[in-house]
Amino acid sequence: MKLFDFKHFKSDMFGGITAGIVALPLALAFGVSSGLGPSAGLYGAIFVSFFAALFGGTNTQISGPTAPMTAVSMVVIAGIVATFEGDISKALPAILTVFLLAGLMQVGLGLLGIGKYIKYIPYPVVSGFMTAIGVIILVTQILPTVGYYPKEDAAFVEQFKPQAEAVILEGILEDEAAEDILVLEHFEETINRANQITDAQILKESQSLAGKDSSGVLGSIKALPRALQNINWLELILALGTIIIIYGFKRITTAVPSTLVALVVMAGIAIGFGLDYRPIEEIPSGLPIPNFGIFTEFSFGSITPYIFTALTLALLGAIDSLLTSVVADNMTKTKHKPNKELVGQGIGNSVAALFGGIPGAGATIRTVVNINAGGKTRLSGMMAGVLLLIILLALGPIASKIPAAVLAGILITVGIGVMDYKGLKAIPYMPKPEVIIMLTVLILSSVWNLVYAVGIGLVIASLMFMKKMGDLTAKRSDIKPIESEKGAEDDLSIPSDLKKDIYVKHIKGPLFFGSTSDFQELSKQIPDSATDVIIRMGRMQYIDQSGLYAMEDVVQELMKNGKNVFLVNMLEQPKYMLERIDIIPDLIPNEHIFDHFEEAVACIKKEHSN
Repeated sequence: MKLFDFKHFKSDMFGGITAGIVALPLALAFGVSSGLGPSAGLYGAIFVSFFAALFGGTNTQISGPTAPMTAVSMVVIAGIVATFEGDISKALPAILTVFLLAGLMQVGLGLLGIGKYIKYIPYPVVSGFMTAIGVIILVTQILPTVGYYPKEDAAFVEQFKPQAEAVILEGILEDEAAEDILVLEHFEETINRANQITDAQILKESQSLAGKDSSGVLGSIKALPRALQNINWLELILALGTIIIIYGFKRITTAVPSTLVALVVMAGIAIGFGLDYRPIEEIPSGLPIPNFGIFTEFSFGSITPYIFTALTLALLGAIDSLLTSVVADNMTKTKHKPNKELVGQGIGNSVAALFGGIPGAGATIRTVVNINAGGKTRLSGMMAGVLLLIILLALGPIASKIPAAVLAGILITVGIGVMDYKGLKAIPYMPKPEVIIMLTVLILSSVWNLVYAVGIGLVIASLMFMKKMGDLTAKRSDIKPIESEKGAEDDLSIPSDLKKDIYVKHIKGPLFFGSTSDFQELSKQIPDSATDVIIRMGRMQYIDQSGLYAMEDVVQELMKNGKNVFLVNMLEQPKYMLERIDIIPDLIPNEHIFDHFEEAVACIKKEHSN
């Protein structure tokens, strides 16, 4: 009970109800887009919203399915369904296991304290990814917007009949191999099994292959010519009407969510006039039931290829949620707890997976709506989940009559809204490396693989950053005779016969694997005539293992050539590391370590005078 502050109950109730109403059409649309159906989106919204609010670290956050999470979930679902020969009921336990794993990973990230590191993901990667999400949603919703469904196009499906027969035959051969039947010796068994293949099996497999061929951005573009030849004008009008209302109603008022208005008006017209439209899949009535197939039908082999994808879902949900938490902090003048928020999101996604829901994250628009409507504590997020559960129980049969084209229209507006226009407009002014990163992530995410695209973007960004840091360190660092050192001539009274024998090396920046080669090359510029080298380290904040060994090699080479090495103004971390591998005092004695440049010069003068 200490978690709750009931003195704001009324405002939390209004905030939660308003956010729940906004979430309803989006939850249904995201469920349909994912491939699991509207009920999966609704279940995800109910459980993620409730449990993320209950256990999370952002008081006013409203969570649920979001565009980025749904886009990645779509990839997971399509991939697993394909391995189960297009049978989504057989694939469901494996799909939900991956979602459960992603939720548990989020809990782990929170417990390990990873939340504070999420902010280090480069903006070009996030920008390219978000714009790609918009592109994916826009392009993949073109077909349902015009009322074209490839699996139902008999002429299109017929093209995949030979391939379907080959796939079925391959399955027979695999079954025989598993049963230790030698195909060449018992070929009549293969023929008998092949003769038992029915037209219905071939049609089902052909439809599965047709659906796979027309999925994703490239598949949708490939199927577009056939779609334009087979436009269902009623579906197109319903979708366009939805889009017009969503954008038009915002100009009248923002007090009522325009998405909900569009859903009610267009569904009302379609149902009220008895139009011959395509409804969404039926939403099961009654309380959600846990899917125990996650445990009873668990197969590690079926989810192994998707462990990295589950981690990507976990990280993406973490980024999505914590960015929304920052928005909430700015609006409410509060401070969220990032690691606790990750634990809450992970628990919400884990529970949602158990009940067949798609994963979600903190939703910025719904959170803003909640705060503006009065939400102040975690009760508001829990109220949003409870409201959606009530709607499911009371209005499930009615919601099942919503036109699929209306949800397609809603998703079109979501796709338009999720793109990062700020990042796109900045392309002409951004540094070239950042533009390359953003466009790489954008293109690869759109036409290839969301997961790998983000990984590649992070690798490129990291490499470019390290190169930049190495270049900056090399550019700023230098080596010169002491007579050229600022202040040395006037303040240190160095004898003229010593001026050409003492060289000063500045290291200005971290000495790490990206700058070691330049550091070593710079050291080779010290002439053989030099007798003493002063290395000024006051601006070297950090040294890694590569830097340590490079420093060791340089010092050994200098000392081998008869030069004395002095270290000046070492900072805490470099000094600690140099002592750990015994560069100090084994190579450089403590007598040659100084806090000030003047002390090193005085020591050199004293040694030469002796």
